[in-house]
Amino acid sequence: MNTFHSNRERPGCAAHCRTEQARFRGGRRKAAVGDEGDSSDMDRDNQTTVTEFLLLGLSGQSKQEEILFGLFLWMYLVTIIGNILIILAISCDSHLHTPMYFFLANLSCIDICFSSVTTPKMLLNHILGSKSISYVECMTQIYFFITFINMDGFLLSVMAYDRYVAICCPLHYSMIMKPKLCILLVVVSWVITNLHALLHTLLMVRLTFCFNNTVHHFFCDPYAVLKLSCSDTFINDLMVFTVGGLIFLTPFTCIIISYAYILSNVLKLPSAHGIRKSLSTCGSHLTVVSLFYGAILGVYMRPSSSYSVQDTVATVIFTVVTPLVNPFIYSLRNRDMKGALRKLISNSRKF
Repeated sequence: MNTFHSNRERPGCAAHCRTEQARFRGGRRKAAVGDEGDSSDMDRDNQTTVTEFLLLGLSGQSKQEEILFGLFLWMYLVTIIGNILIILAISCDSHLHTPMYFFLANLSCIDICFSSVTTPKMLLNHILGSKSISYVECMTQIYFFITFINMDGFLLSVMAYDRYVAICCPLHYSMIMKPKLCILLVVVSWVITNLHALLHTLLMVRLTFCFNNTVHHFFCDPYAVLKLSCSDTFINDLMVFTVGGLIFLTPFTCIIISYAYILSNVLKLPSAHGIRKSLSTCGSHLTVVSLFYGAILGVYMRPSSSYSVQDTVATVIFTVVTPLVNPFIYSLRNRDMKGALRKLISNSRKF
């Protein structure tokens, strides 16, 4: 009986064991699914949206930062004062109400805005003892940085075209460079640069930034921020080389072509005095163009992955140094500007 009973129980036991094993395997599957859910949650945590970036500046040593703070403060104040003087001198002197000085006044205005996008935040962070910049502030800084840097290039190309018309077509200068055309050239430049900046900023906003939010710069340089992204930046790099390259090369090509025609016409002049006089009007502009485009070519005409800390030196040249030296270059080598500045300063002393 016992044997019979045990033989009757074994099938039930086997069925029970199979049921328990099925439950065990089901539990393992649920646990595995739970583990996968936990890991996906961890991945989401690792890709938490960055709310701020840390700007390391140009130096990590406190003594050097104090020196750089004083230097950047001095350069920023000189930039603002110098460019405001240029604008006031041109607006107050009726003799300077010509296309060339109209574009120069616009360039001075852009230089003030360009410097104000990056330098004040660095100075404020140093005073507050902070290195942080919010995500929204960073994206805003990128937008205006791209706008004003491209606007500088477009204005330099428009000024080169103005010099071409003045030297190569002097008899038709007043007919070609009418006030409506001058305003149209500036307005079109503003529209193109703002749309270009909007494109790159929107592409930047779609990227994901993980734990690494340290920018090795004193402002949110687009390449330095792009390098921090943990998502694919192929489209961003592609747009930099296609649309960005087009926006960069178009004014640069216009400048090269304009000065090629100017040089060919100047060399045909019979006297050396005429050659010197013609080139003297272009010398200041060529100096600014060389300084501005030379630094940009060294930094932005490469993939973002190759961006290094050494590139910050070249970035400082066209973000801080170029707006600083523009007033000196255009005023010290221009008799009309020097006369207008003297008149402005003498009139201010009377008040």
